[in-house]
Amino acid sequence: MKYNRIGNCTMKISEFSYGAYLSLANYGDEDNARALVRTAYEAGINCFDNADEYGGVGNAERLMGKILKDYKRSDLVLTSKCFWDTGPGPNDGGLSRKHIFEQVHQSLRNMQVDYIDIYYAHRYEAAVIGQTDPNLEEAVRAFSDLIHQGKILYWGTSCWKAAQIAHAHAICEKWGLYKPIIEQPQYNMLHRFDVEADLRLMARRLGFGITTWSPLCNGILTGKYNDGIPKDSRLGDPRVAWLKYDADLTPQNIEKVRRLSAIARELGGSMAQLAIAWALRLPEVTSVILGATKVSQLQENLKAVELRDKLTPDVLARIEEILGNNPCPEEEAPVKPSFDF
Repeated sequence: MKYNRIGNCTMKISEFSYGAYLSLANYGDEDNARALVRTAYEAGINCFDNADEYGGVGNAERLMGKILKDYKRSDLVLTSKCFWDTGPGPNDGGLSRKHIFEQVHQSLRNMQVDYIDIYYAHRYEAAVIGQTDPNLEEAVRAFSDLIHQGKILYWGTSCWKAAQIAHAHAICEKWGLYKPIIEQPQYNMLHRFDVEADLRLMARRLGFGITTWSPLCNGILTGKYNDGIPKDSRLGDPRVAWLKYDADLTPQNIEKVRRLSAIARELGGSMAQLAIAWALRLPEVTSVILGATKVSQLQENLKAVELRDKLTPDVLARIEEILGNNPCPEEEAPVKPSFDF
């Protein structure tokens, strides 16, 4: 397992993280959850990702906290997030100072820890909770104050645009506040624009890291949906049907997966391993979050590192030809960025 610095931050996290979303609390099997966390930890994963609303408000945090209290705290990088509604009240969502402070204290109680390593603003704005123009200075000061209080060590953003992150950095620079060190966007072979066309350049300029979620695009990039939707799969779970994850399950994408699977076999790996290794290829990507719900799946996904060094320029060119969705086709091959300013 490799450990990468988060941008110009000196803390390091494993190149793979393990995420609690739809992988722990939603399935209600504590023994399986313990086995998943143990498998991740023994493989060298030190970063465990969570949020206040995963698995139902507080459930994933409580389960992960129950499991991880048996591990050495200094070996772990624990994360959580706030933004989405956690109750019916008018202040139970968003990025108000009140909501941020109340939720970080609740997350600390849920996970049975004294501090959270990285605390994320889970969105910048969302009309669904009636917040479409957040007071960014209020939010930035709240996160910075929590660092001063020792409740969190760092803060980051999730699903923010580069311009929004740059605005937050400018506020921090003006008032001497702690800056966000990391952004957490979706990134996979079918969803590339946000990272490659928007975030990469700003990450280099401002020195923040990127940790990505959904490397397998909800399982589509494993190939298991090539012949329909299995009942025991994520897309077959009625509890998450409202999220419309099946929007990417198109005949065009299935054909891409079939063609990419042939490349994976040539390299001696699975389609899932190829997709994860491909997400690791960008030097700006600090860590890729894995969310397997079975130990066998997690063990397979972890072997993606064996394919990483096999992604030669020729192989990557073949993958690009199949995908046909490069948002920056004129850009040269990734170069390791320098975060020394």
